[in-house]
Amino acid sequence: MADILTLTLNPALDIYTSIDRVVPNHKLRCAAAQSHPGGGGINVARVIHRLGGEVLALFTAGGVTGQVLQALLQAEGIPAQAIPIAGETRESFSVHETGSQQDFRFVLPGPTLSPDEVAQCLQRLADLSQAARYVVASGSLPPGVPDDFYAQVAAQVRAQGRSMVLDTSGPALRAALQAGSIHLVKPSLRELRELTGLPLNDEADWRAAARALITQGQTDIVALSLGEDGALLVSATQAWRAQALRVEVASTIGAGDSFLAALVCALSLSQDLAQALRQAMAAGAAALLSSGTALSQAADVARLLPAVQLQAV
Repeated sequence: MADILTLTLNPALDIYTSIDRVVPNHKLRCAAAQSHPGGGGINVARVIHRLGGEVLALFTAGGVTGQVLQALLQAEGIPAQAIPIAGETRESFSVHETGSQQDFRFVLPGPTLSPDEVAQCLQRLADLSQAARYVVASGSLPPGVPDDFYAQVAAQVRAQGRSMVLDTSGPALRAALQAGSIHLVKPSLRELRELTGLPLNDEADWRAAARALITQGQTDIVALSLGEDGALLVSATQAWRAQALRVEVASTIGAGDSFLAALVCALSLSQDLAQALRQAMAAGAAALLSSGTALSQAADVARLLPAVQLQAV
């Protein structure tokens, strides 16, 4: 059984295209579309698999779009199990504006899950997580799923003696942290500001806010994503800062998922926090080299790894 289990409650068929300029009120003749299986946990699983980690992707799937999603995962060789739902799996649409190098992302809410389907997700997760050391829950919650769903998952995972990794936002993130039982959480700086209600203007503020989550028993480790300013990885006894690598950006989509995938993969191989952060920074930068949600490739991660610089803070 896989060492890492990823959970994606609201996956998507990610469709990506490009055009010179996005303008209103006109037909926009775009380039040929790329399609990839998407959603936070699925993206994490794809990168972990490329990096040689043992992973299983668990996700909901419904309708024709769900079938396409499963076929794309199979084509990539990703070990996966689908939880059937009545609704149609959503699509997400991204457009890269070549003139400005900006990405425009259109994200739909996803199908509504029934209470029985939510319960089925929890049961399937309980069955599979017994054999995994890490459970990575990543992405938004679809309509019909209570805000405390990830809190329920975390309690279930902790009771099994496993480690819960969480990457989400809004009420779902707040509820999970307040319930505790999280091993590692990956907020963005914006999300950390929303959680704390503080401006968090500098590195000292970022570190203090992350450490507060730990001392309050909400999580063991905080991986704070800082975008162009890199990342900060904080535990009860350590804090490491990494600056972002400067690479030619094809697309910004999927960098955060690639970062988290490499971080968890490294931790699963018993690498220390500093080395795990190095791997994560290289993977996040590698994702920028690929268009759409192609995500990072192992060869690019290996090539960029020596350039990552860390500082203990």
